[in-house]
Amino acid sequence: MVSPAHSRLSRRGFLHALTVAAATLLLPPGRLRADQAFALPDATRAALEKSRLIYLSPLRSDGTESECHGEVWYAQDGADLLVVTATDRWKALAVRRGLDRARIWVGDFGQWKKSDGRFKTGPSFLVKARFDAGDSVIEAALAAFGAKYSDEWGKWEPRFRKGLADGSRVLIRYRPSGA
Repeated sequence: MVSPAHSRLSRRGFLHALTVAAATLLLPPGRLRADQAFALPDATRAALEKSRLIYLSPLRSDGTESECHGEVWYAQDGADLLVVTATDRWKALAVRRGLDRARIWVGDFGQWKKSDGRFKTGPSFLVKARFDAGDSVIEAALAAFGAKYSDEWGKWEPRFRKGLADGSRVLIRYRPSGA
């Protein structure tokens, strides 16, 4: 049996626990908590701020890159990258099959098939993928896409919005990971 003197929380421990609990409750949904974050190098973060495209390749179960690469639009949510894709495309199929790891390269090298592999010279990092269907996340993502891709958004917003509503498109959240 533990004596009452040993079961008490110190004032410092109590204040620390209270601070952590309050900070966790105040975080907006979808944002990284400090204990979940994988810090990207400054050069990679800077490239993400400037680039209009990322190149994405799901990883096979043995950790090797799949043959499927693709240049895609993305929006940022904290350190996470958000991608909207059709449910029958390889990005969504990979996640659905449990292949939730991928590699991302940052930069604009045009169509990946025509880039002769140049996209692989851009900064890269590994991510964990999951579907995210929260209404507030979807609305924030659509607004971010609209701001980032304003020239093309008049054509694509109705497609994204309709597809996300009827289930023919999904939003995938890619969270940077250390491995």
